[in-house]
Amino acid sequence: MGGDSERRTRNEIRRELIDSVDEELEMELDDARAAEFAELIEHKAARDTIDRNLYFNELFRLQGELVKLQDWVVNQKLKIVVIFEGRDAAGKGGVIKRITQRLNPRICRIAALPAPSERERTQWYFQRYVSHLPAGGEIVLFDRSWYNRAGVERVMGFCTDEDVEEFLRTVPEFERMLVRSGIVLIKYWFSITDDEQHFRFMMRVHDPLKQWKLSPMDLESRRRWEAYTKAKEAMLERTDVAEARWWIVEADDKKRARLNCIQHFLSSGGRARAHRATGARTQSGLPALSGAEENVRAFSLLAIARPPSCACGGG
Repeated sequence: MGGDSERRTRNEIRRELIDSVDEELEMELDDARAAEFAELIEHKAARDTIDRNLYFNELFRLQGELVKLQDWVVNQKLKIVVIFEGRDAAGKGGVIKRITQRLNPRICRIAALPAPSERERTQWYFQRYVSHLPAGGEIVLFDRSWYNRAGVERVMGFCTDEDVEEFLRTVPEFERMLVRSGIVLIKYWFSITDDEQHFRFMMRVHDPLKQWKLSPMDLESRRRWEAYTKAKEAMLERTDVAEARWWIVEADDKKRARLNCIQHFLSSGGRARAHRATGARTQSGLPALSGAEENVRAFSLLAIARPPSCACGGG
């Protein structure tokens, strides 16, 4: 009797584990279908990427660490804001999905604001973002953020040069104010090459399950690649401040970018638990998680770097 019960329990656990893997595989279908369209761009026919088994093993390990981070955030009443910026089709959404996939949506939520309404255009620029900031025990992931003003709004002519200058002058102090209020602020820029963005856009054009991701604005961004590059470099130079640094994620390889960004997020957390335990001042304020720093070095996937004097080329 006892043996039958144990076997049933093991089988149920096995089914649950398989279901977890299937759930991740479903999310991976977008990447898997890339092979069907690889001939669209000849030099992309053979796409280098990380070993699949290594990818899944590391992803599941990192997601387990994210659950620990979530518990720590709730326990310590921390307030965390993570900003995801970058080129169109750079993979920001894929990273956000993997971060939130196994977390409580009441604790870790996504803020992806639509274009401002007529009323919002008359408000203080940061006003509509403030209402989405976290309370104690919450994490908010901004899928694009107030940095729209320095990027798409500037390049597409949705604001004036004076608006942009006021933003670049004001945002460092705005972010310092957030940090002084107890918010942990982390900013990522996802960088891809011109060729890689072209490939991903072509994937969206030819893939019926991805066509909804394309907009006239996306297509126009291809034509204005150099203008976006100049806007990005000016933004990083003016807004990379000690209290809120930018981190660059090289994202031509989606899987490496996902693991890399999540690992960096967790390794940044390593300094905060020590901060809480010892009272020592740290830059990040995030909680420590076991083995994160060692795994960054051992895994050898880091493509995140501080912008050197923010003189960043590429995407």
